[in-house]
Amino acid sequence: MRRREFITLLGSSTAALWPLVASAQQSQKMRRVGVLIPVREDEPEFRSATAAFVQVMNELAVAGGYEIKIDFNWANNDPIEVRRLAERLVALAPDAIVISGDSAMAPLMRLKPNMPVVFNNVTDPVSGGFVESLAQPGGNATGFTRFEYTLAGK
Repeated sequence: MRRREFITLLGSSTAALWPLVASAQQSQKMRRVGVLIPVREDEPEFRSATAAFVQVMNELAVAGGYEIKIDFNWANNDPIEVRRLAERLVALAPDAIVISGDSAMAPLMRLKPNMPVVFNNVTDPVSGGFVESLAQPGGNATGFTRFEYTLAGK
């Protein structure tokens, strides 16, 4: 996964999770978001992107009057670890799961999670069986197949 793809995931997932944030305003409870990233945690660009994601999600939580817990799961480019972490996330039953790439999406969706799944950089989510169509995804998965995002000066 490239840096741009990951930054796109974090930005787009924040927008896609906004309905969850809005509904939390009424419940005043802790909201949990599970994030599955199929790369290594020690890459500096990914660390800064996740820090920005956490900051934005915390700001939304404060504005909505609730608390949020974000559970990051790094798979270190290991397909076996991706499957294990996907199983772990589904078992934890967070309020939503954020995920990137085919290598993580396919194992997660085979588990048939019953919570919202926000994805990014999935090659063809329709033919992969993850969504019914791009315009009307149906089910509990939604996301972006390709989206360019460039940081100033990069």
